[in-house]
Amino acid sequence: MADLMARMAEIAVSRHEADVLVALGLGSCIGVALLDRASLTAGLAHVVLPESREGSAAVPGKFAAKSRLSAVLVGGAQMFATGASNSLDIGRRNEQAVRTALAVAGIPITVAVTGGSTGRTMRVHLESGIVTCKQAGSVEETIAARGVTTLRQAA
Repeated sequence: MADLMARMAEIAVSRHEADVLVALGLGSCIGVALLDRASLTAGLAHVVLPESREGSAAVPGKFAAKSRLSAVLVGGAQMFATGASNSLDIGRRNEQAVRTALAVAGIPITVAVTGGSTGRTMRVHLESGIVTCKQAGSVEETIAARGVTTLRQAA
């Protein structure tokens, strides 16, 4: 088994059954798993920011993007107290940007474990089609499986 890391602003993609796609430390970042329901193909993007500024060089995976697969979202936490201002709530803004991009692309979101104030780690196991999430200080749990269409929101 090989762990393929999707670090900040990176994308990991595989179709090898022994691979596990991993995004560590998803605080305000969003892990976007794109799953092919009919095969072992999957991708995992570690989205850092909700949008690029005009004229900036876009790094694939740094900003919310489109595809043709079903999606599982993890992350989007508010990691720092911002008081009355929501302008620094990057987690909420990242989640909204990802949801908008997926809606425009016509990609359904089957599961979302987002929000809160703690970081998470996300794993996509290609062989089984299982997606897991481990919240800081908690145990790893299965949040999605190939062909299952449920929506789950973090408390």
